[in-house]
Amino acid sequence: MSERSTASTSSVPAGALPAWELADLPPAPAFDVLNILKVIGPGAILLGTAIGGGEWLVGPTTVVKYGLTLLWVTMVAVMFQTLLNLELIRYTLFTGEPIMTGLMRTKPGPTFWGWTYSVLTWFQCGWPALAGTAAGTLAAGFLGRLPTQAQDATLAVWLSSAIFLSCAAVLAFGGKVERTLEYVNWFMVAWILIYLAIVVALFVPLGSLFGAVRGLLSFGSFPAAQGDTPAIDWFLLAAFASSSGAGGAANAALTNWFRDKGFGMGAQVGYIPSLIGGKEVKLSHTGKVFPLTDENLKRWNHWWRFAKVDQYGVFFAGALLGMTLPAVLAVECLPHGKELRGLAVAAEIAHGLSQMSGHSLWILTLLCGFWILYSSQLGNMDVLVRTVTDNLWTGSRRVRAWRGGDVRRVYYTLLGMNVVWGLVALQVTQPIFLFQLGANVAAFTTALMSFHTLYVNRRFLPAALRPSLWRQVVLVLCGIFYAAFVVMGVRQILQ
Repeated sequence: MSERSTASTSSVPAGALPAWELADLPPAPAFDVLNILKVIGPGAILLGTAIGGGEWLVGPTTVVKYGLTLLWVTMVAVMFQTLLNLELIRYTLFTGEPIMTGLMRTKPGPTFWGWTYSVLTWFQCGWPALAGTAAGTLAAGFLGRLPTQAQDATLAVWLSSAIFLSCAAVLAFGGKVERTLEYVNWFMVAWILIYLAIVVALFVPLGSLFGAVRGLLSFGSFPAAQGDTPAIDWFLLAAFASSSGAGGAANAALTNWFRDKGFGMGAQVGYIPSLIGGKEVKLSHTGKVFPLTDENLKRWNHWWRFAKVDQYGVFFAGALLGMTLPAVLAVECLPHGKELRGLAVAAEIAHGLSQMSGHSLWILTLLCGFWILYSSQLGNMDVLVRTVTDNLWTGSRRVRAWRGGDVRRVYYTLLGMNVVWGLVALQVTQPIFLFQLGANVAAFTTALMSFHTLYVNRRFLPAALRPSLWRQVVLVLCGIFYAAFVVMGVRQILQ
């Protein structure tokens, strides 16, 4: 194969950060089943983060209140997020940088965008809402009933604090934080989806399943208003849309996991090692790009095939099932229109199933709900700390030089601060409200990031690697889709 350069990367502007170094794109493994299983993995981390409060809390709340018709929102949201994810990965595959670094290269510069996205990430992921709701499943298991009494709150605070601390402990082990998350989430996602599929097959009639399929395909349908009452709680629906899939900062963090996995040019820049079992690794604050030779372009296409399998085969399929399966269970076992609130919200589906099938499914479904919420809390904790760490590492020379330039010190200092904050916040308000608040921030972040990523990929990628026209149109539609939910939610609150 000729090494003739088909295009130049030297003419690509670097924006507000230092220019990239040049290096050849590392070759991808052979594209076979065994290597696919080895190479993919970031999609499983994102899926473990995605199948959480939206699927077990907001999704059931929405469909029990309005019916399965609104599942089309999940279909559209997951399709948009999958295609958005691939555009985020496109930047990382070429530069070895997480997408946040690309966003920080644009005007008005890294300080503005670093702080903007860090604050948005904190408002999305900084609340320990999922630990609080996961505590509801454990409390129900210990008590043998729904934790609806006032005295149950003390038990829930202790349990949620223990859950939050255990998430921090998991992130301290394994050699590489990304690898630890990958192994944990493969297990959790497999357990969750297999269990839910079995329960749905056993207890949900075919009519309800067909209703779910119709709902997924009934694009644009909304329930009618009744009198002076608005048909839709837009604050709830915006949370439903953003948490169908991952949403906001979690989508962006996917590129951090791809970098740390060594995907494409990510193999050239380093990764964040674990505190215990990890060695000091020099994480570059800027990436490297490759010259557009015939061989490098061939390797690019090879890596791109792995990215599509990771996103279409793992994230898209898993996210769709992860929202749909709990939704049909909730519709089948909970009364239509039931308000799901309070500490017991995470145990409602387990309670409903136990009324239909007995005590054994009570315990198993509580365990399933716990894993769903725990894996999502674990992912959110890493998303927050990882995003702020990388933003500081990229934007501040002083941070890079602090304590010998070991990125672990930055990551685990921020993790400790997050733990202290979370233990305080768990005693402030109901976790389900905190989750809906974070999910609405995620919807805004997704809208902003869709337009911003389109600009980044058009400006910083050479023409040969830029997204096709139809993919650019999808990014615009994704931004409009999420912006519409945010606008409607804010408008309804202000009325």
